[in-house]
Amino acid sequence: MEFSSKLLENAVYEMSQLPGIGKRTALRLVLHLLGQHKDQTNRLSFALQQMRSELKYCKSCHNISDVDLCEICANTSRNDRLICVVEDIRDVMAIESTGQFKGLYHVLGGKISPIDGVGPSDLNIDSLVQKVLDKNVDELIFALSSTMEGDTTNFYIFRKIESAEITVSTIARGISVGDELEYADEVTLGRSILHRIPFEQSLKG
Repeated sequence: MEFSSKLLENAVYEMSQLPGIGKRTALRLVLHLLGQHKDQTNRLSFALQQMRSELKYCKSCHNISDVDLCEICANTSRNDRLICVVEDIRDVMAIESTGQFKGLYHVLGGKISPIDGVGPSDLNIDSLVQKVLDKNVDELIFALSSTMEGDTTNFYIFRKIESAEITVSTIARGISVGDELEYADEVTLGRSILHRIPFEQSLKG
């Protein structure tokens, strides 16, 4: 792909680094931005810069937030002794969209995946275990995607907290094995939360 401008080429290259964006799509998006009013492009640029510089992670659940304690954790109407363990912000959004869950979350920031170089120390597992050991939790719900990495992560956490006297459950397998949570439809996901099963029972399958 030949460019008449190095500035245009650089912009297209950076845009093409986004997931699912090839060079042709990147070029179309960049040319669209170039055709917009300068103020609109500046607002987009400012929004991205502000997000990178001011975005925080909730000190309690590690969810993305504008302040130290996210809106969900700060909501006193939520059951703060019911914790749903998820991989990332997309899963929080997916579960919240069902309107079926009234507890809090704990965002791990990924899944254990040795092949990708991701170990337990790379995730927000220690703070979750500490919540349980401090007796601040009545029930832990594993809501990771039903992949090998998700199951490995669930089992690792379960072994770390199995001495604690709490209920440990997992979402019902209305979510197909191998599926990512964020792609489940709201009805299926909502039912999976409501009809969760004891985690130990899931190990027998």
